[in-house]
Formats: sequence, structure tokens, C-alpha cells
Amino acid sequence: MKILLGISGSSGVNLGLKLLKNLENKCELYCILTQGSKASFQAENKQNLEKICQKQFKNTYFLDDNNLSLSVASGSFGIEKTIIAPCSISSLAKIHAGFGDTLLMRAAAVALKERKKLILAVREMPFSTLNLEHMLKLSQMNVIIASPVFASYCGVKNLQDLENFIVGKWLDLLEIKHNLYKKWQNF
Repeated sequence: MKILLGISGSSGVNLGLKLLKNLENKCELYCILTQGSKASFQAENKQNLEKICQKQFKNTYFLDDNNLSLSVASGSFGIEKTIIAPCSISSLAKIHAGFGDTLLMRAAAVALKERKKLILAVREMPFSTLNLEHMLKLSQMNVIIASPVFASYCGVKNLQDLENFIVGKWLDLLEIKHNLYKKWQNF
């Protein structure tokens, strides 16, 4: 299975990295780091996102967001599932408007036109009416809106548990098996 992970520029890029770690070696994985993701990660972690990715992820194809001629810009390449995690409000608006000005935005447009699974982990709080309108319209087009929200039933005790739950929910949507959190059970 070919999966594309886009990590866009909003708070929570570390969640995108955790998702990347849990996807690597479980599929044919392509990843696009936006300029915004690099800037956000640097601001929040005082580290270089590209260097971390080059060092830690050997079985992922990293693609240049500025190069619209790369494989994922075409439906014939066969990306089956695309997830943008985190998904910035800017990325949400561009996808809603049909902009294809970067490789990630073009890949999202391809997912829409090919009617492939597209998951947006919109990272914002609170949502404005305009944000909600964008999400509604995209949801009506079968886009899955999966913001990083936790549930109490999973037994969260610390930040790592919370992150595991969120990433686990995204893996569930991608149909990737995992043991990151305790599933709901009737008591």
C-alpha cells in the first residue's frame, strides 16, 4: 500500500513525526515536510526537522514540497491514502479552494479527484466559522476530518499516552494495525 504523509506548519509537528515512525516499514511511505512544518518544529523544539528525518527514517521517501513534477502529483502514481498531520488552517483553506501551488497541495487535489482516502488532522482551537465551513465542504466530499482530540476511555496518564491515542486513531483510519492505545470496551 502506498501512503503519503504530509506534515504541514502548525503546532504539533511532533505528532506528525510520531505518525511517521509508526507508519515506516508498514507500507510504501512518502512524506512531504512543508516549509511551515520546518519552521514550527524549529520554534517549538529548537531542532532541525529535516536533519532529524534524514537521521531517523531510512525507509521513507521524502519529497520536496516545491517540486510539483514529483510522482505524487499524478493520480497514475497510485497513492492510496493521504494524511496531512498536523494540517494547518492554511493547508485546509488551500485544499478547500483547490489550490495546487505546492506538491502537498497538488497531492491533496489528486486524492480528491481520484476519490482516494484523504485525512486532515486539522490543528486549531477554537475553529472559526470559516474553518468549519471548509471542513464541512470537504467532509461532504468524503474527506475525513480527524483533529488531534483525545478520549478519556483510553486511560491517558501522561503526554506520551495522549500522543499515542491520537496517532493510534490516525492509524485506525489508515487501516494500519497498532497497539498504541486501549480500545473501547464495554465494562
